[in-house]
Amino acid sequence: MKLALFDLDHTLLPLDSDHSWGVFTTALGWTDRDAFARRNDEFFAHYRAGTLDIHDYVRFATDAVRQRGAEAGAEAHRRYMAEVIGPAITPAARDLVRGHQAAGDTVVIVTATNEFVTRPIARALGVDELIAVDLERGDDGWITGAIAGIPSVREGKVARVEAWLAARGLGWDDAETTFYSDSLNDLALLEKVDHPVATNPDERLRAIARERGWRILDLFADASAAQPPDLLLPEQK
Repeated sequence: MKLALFDLDHTLLPLDSDHSWGVFTTALGWTDRDAFARRNDEFFAHYRAGTLDIHDYVRFATDAVRQRGAEAGAEAHRRYMAEVIGPAITPAARDLVRGHQAAGDTVVIVTATNEFVTRPIARALGVDELIAVDLERGDDGWITGAIAGIPSVREGKVARVEAWLAARGLGWDDAETTFYSDSLNDLALLEKVDHPVATNPDERLRAIARERGWRILDLFADASAAQPPDLLLPEQK
């Protein structure tokens, strides 16, 4: 098997989907704008620094949609896809994914963002296989705010890909693996695969990639493509 693994945020998307979802739901009036923005930005800074407590973050990030319920959550996510994610998906990202698919590679998105936010994004990118942070479900079938199983964060991405392979009767030696990521948080998986690709990397990962001779891909070379869309709703502008 030729396996093409992709991080999502700042790799295939020029934004952080978890962070922008929080901004979007605040614009809907689901949370206090200032308080939510402050905590959301703090968590995002911890993620970039590699110090994020994923359990605390997921409880925070899913609290508003958990309280609103499944129907309201689904409707809000449809708007989020149309207004935020759709305009942010670039031809370069689509072409990269489709190129692997056309070559017969199995494409999997491996993300530290939760499944509720990312499942529709994966579909929009034409990818069926998604490894994301799985959410615990209560007796009513709706999310509880807790994580189910191993979160796909840092070394957890290696464990989750390994489990994905094992479920198909495969191990690492049975696949030729490529992994695209922008983040130093993904160093463990970048070191594990056959072909690591530092994609839109920050300076820390770029330096490591240069030192180790890894391929460097700047997918969003056009600076304008890397600007997140306006997250204020029309009635709030």
